[in-house]
Amino acid sequence: MTLTIVGSQLGDEGKGALVDRWGGDADVVVRYQGGDNAGHTVVEGGAEYKLSLVPSGAVRGTVGILGNGCVVNPRTLFTEIDDLRERGLDPDVRVARRAHVIMPYHRVLDGIEEEVKADDDAGDEVGTTGRGIGPTYEDKAGRRGIRVADLLDPDALREKLEYAVPQKRALVEDVYGLELDDDDRAEAFDVDALHEEFAAIGERLADEGMTVNCSDYLYRRHEAGDAIVFEGAQGTHIDVDHGNYPFVTSSNPTAGGAAVGSGLGVTKVGDGEVVGIVKAYLSRVGEGPLPTELDGDAAEEALADEIREKGGEFGTVTGRPRRIGWLDLPMLRHSARVSGFTGVAVNHVDVLAGLDELRVCTGYELEGEEIDTVPTTTDRWERCEPIYETLDTWEEFDSSTVAEAGYDALPEAAREYLEFLADEIDTPVYAVGVGPDREETVELTNPFEE
Repeated sequence: MTLTIVGSQLGDEGKGALVDRWGGDADVVVRYQGGDNAGHTVVEGGAEYKLSLVPSGAVRGTVGILGNGCVVNPRTLFTEIDDLRERGLDPDVRVARRAHVIMPYHRVLDGIEEEVKADDDAGDEVGTTGRGIGPTYEDKAGRRGIRVADLLDPDALREKLEYAVPQKRALVEDVYGLELDDDDRAEAFDVDALHEEFAAIGERLADEGMTVNCSDYLYRRHEAGDAIVFEGAQGTHIDVDHGNYPFVTSSNPTAGGAAVGSGLGVTKVGDGEVVGIVKAYLSRVGEGPLPTELDGDAAEEALADEIREKGGEFGTVTGRPRRIGWLDLPMLRHSARVSGFTGVAVNHVDVLAGLDELRVCTGYELEGEEIDTVPTTTDRWERCEPIYETLDTWEEFDSSTVAEAGYDALPEAAREYLEFLADEIDTPVYAVGVGPDREETVELTNPFEE
């Protein structure tokens, strides 16, 4: 049995909570793409765990794997593992030897490139987290990356650093015209310092038995009958192939990425369930179109502030306030088609309780034509005008009571909202998040029991 969990919007849909909940029925949880730019928050018994790299299932004691499709910052990885141990947990985290490593120079370059884009007034900045994700994937595609396996071999590591670092230094000095006079920046381009630090990281990975041949490992676990959850790090609409390019991440959070980013065959992954995680409204960190954004008059901005505060809409990794919009069904139709959802989980339904108005975007008007899905180019998406349907609002409710009593305990208007969503994208609702805690989820279908 496999279960792939995919963000259906722009990230921050609450994937971590569902991975944590269903991860209790799994033997292995695999992150198949992304890096420490992906913040997942898990709440258990009132205790909050903020994870940006460690797979969400770690809180449940499940084996967590960072697949070959991930880019790994070892500093972040060890910090998160050590923090979880200090809190009394014993996370079992493995890292694919084919995964690429985020080096300090990648982080420096990420910041420089965004600064340059911002300064040229072309509006090309993506709003990255500055964590080196994009430059690391660039090196992966350019066949000059450093992989986890290289950290285990000091001689191979030095050889690769001596090839890559002079290129990176030249990029900073000769292309961007900057001097590496800052101590931190200079150290990021020092072959000896990098070799010392990352060879020691390799030793720790080896000593703790943390690295695996991911494809082989998962094949054997699957053949043994183990249940495997695949966890996407971001949302469909920032997928590098299927999102609103160029305001995207550098990898594939969509369901197809699970096979490529883990090495478990597509027939194995595709034979399982694919659940899209939906936030009951819309939020976005960074730049790019957001047709339903609440940013018009003072009343809209006040409503956005209310939803932002109730929903805790601030980036897990960056702390940046997220932009807020109404639920956008054209986006969800695209997501369902790209990943082949067998079900959806709708989170933050409690956040919409008590509002004076509630609208849903059912389609777009573009150049006099009505369309029901997202255009292929960002320029055309920016020109889309949302077509809204107004739905009934519902009163505040006690999340714990509803979670215990079940779906029928939700206010009638909330159930109508969920059923409207499911009908529009032709996908059943598997779960409803009514609060941040693991137990504050109404489960209609457990995908492991299908």
